[in-house]
Amino acid sequence: MTSVSETVPGSAVASDADLVVASRAGDREAFGQIVERYQRLLCSLAYSATGRLAQSEDLAQDAFLDAWRQLGSLREPERLRAWLCGILRFKVSRLRRSDRTEPSHEAEKLELAEEIDSADEPAWKVASQKEEQAIMWRALERLPETYREPLILYYREDRSVEHVAVALDLTEDAVKQRLARGRKILQEQVLSLVESCLARSTPGRVFTLGVVLALPNLAPPAKAAGIGAAAGTGGLLAKSTGLVTVLTSISGLVSAVLTLRANLDQARTPLERRAVVKVTIAIFFGALGFLALLYLLSAAAIRGSASRTLLAGVSQFLVLTFVVVWPVALLRVMRYMRELRSAERRRCPELFLNPIDQVGSAAGVYKSRASWLGVPLVHCRFSSPDAGEPPVLGWVAGGDRAYGLLIAWGGYAVAPISIGAVSVGFLSVGSLSCGVISLGTVSVGLLAMGCASVGVKAYAWLSATGWETAQSNGFAVARTAAEGPVALARHANDSVARAILANPNAERNQMIILAVITIISLLPVIYYARAVRKRLGSAAPGR
Repeated sequence: MTSVSETVPGSAVASDADLVVASRAGDREAFGQIVERYQRLLCSLAYSATGRLAQSEDLAQDAFLDAWRQLGSLREPERLRAWLCGILRFKVSRLRRSDRTEPSHEAEKLELAEEIDSADEPAWKVASQKEEQAIMWRALERLPETYREPLILYYREDRSVEHVAVALDLTEDAVKQRLARGRKILQEQVLSLVESCLARSTPGRVFTLGVVLALPNLAPPAKAAGIGAAAGTGGLLAKSTGLVTVLTSISGLVSAVLTLRANLDQARTPLERRAVVKVTIAIFFGALGFLALLYLLSAAAIRGSASRTLLAGVSQFLVLTFVVVWPVALLRVMRYMRELRSAERRRCPELFLNPIDQVGSAAGVYKSRASWLGVPLVHCRFSSPDAGEPPVLGWVAGGDRAYGLLIAWGGYAVAPISIGAVSVGFLSVGSLSCGVISLGTVSVGLLAMGCASVGVKAYAWLSATGWETAQSNGFAVARTAAEGPVALARHANDSVARAILANPNAERNQMIILAVITIISLLPVIYYARAVRKRLGSAAPGR
């Protein structure tokens, strides 16, 4: 195993033993080289034990000063590193005994941190750094020391497994195992920290009381026949729609990121990679621009514009345009990417020599041997298709164009349960979803829910258009009953509309819908992205 002295800048000049001999003779410059060589190691070990950056540096400095005074007692100069670590660990142990506390209690809290005057950094930046340190330690403090020390050392030692192994007298395999386990535990701790913080941030009775006390000072909402000026307070609008539609948008963002990563893993030429990034950006910001425009129209109407009906009409036109344009645009993009893959295969054949990049390779396509009614149980395409390649078909299907007799996910997905950029099925989830039950950024169906929705019964964040009923936090347009800040219907924001739209099981339905969106829409996408990286990522350029 390579020693630290051979891997640290300046180590070629003198070994540890040579530096110790020179330092004993009073050579401060030689001792400075010792400090430079081992300062990150000692500071990292001290931080792992205390959780305070400033205190860890103080402990490390004290350890070096003690080492200078005790150099004469070092019998084996070649074991300098272990000796220094022993001095530091003794200091940490003595500190714990004197304070009668555990490392987790040493973490510096932001509200207790001292104010530090600095001519170089403003107070807000110092406070921000302290907050970052406190958050970082809260994530690290519950890690067992066995995993915490290698993890801290790894990121402070230029991400070198070899350096960590030498510093802790471990094999490189042992370091890799501890790093992997430490990262997994750390992810769980961070998730738990976020969950607990969010749970504590939930508004309580004080918030409710503040709203109730303010009510006498406010005029009641206006009501108009046929056009509602303000939304009612019942049913799904208050308890489900907002959370569900926002969560749908978030899941769509996560899906976009994972899809981009999967597509980059499949790309084999610089031109393909640039095309993937450009297409992803265009699609993402195109959808984002559509939602932003819909939001601005909604905000203008809610603020009391005299043209409520006109703005509502414009919003419905935008939604219908998206429903028509989005699938056509996506089809063209997918055809362009297939043609680009074929052209690049001809132009740069040397980049496709790997067996996994051959058309129909086992890594690029999976088709189960088992089938039913002549259709494979599972059929997935992980590689970018070439021009002329057909869609995938199976009971469970996944790929750029996927047709499933049970479940499908991909760019275009058609199945009883479908998830995709464009999804069609009984239960469909996607950027544009069409189905009996439809959940998506824009949804079309008998029961439709999304940022914008069109259906027999429609629920939306920005715009809902329903044949029978519509409920929205923006525009709500329906034939029979509508509730929303801007509602147009035979019964709009009146007692009849509230009675029709009342839902005594709203909270139960909310939980069901949330589970459907989060579990069904994200799990296949996560699996697909991981499978692409595992099967094809190692052959991507630069890997």
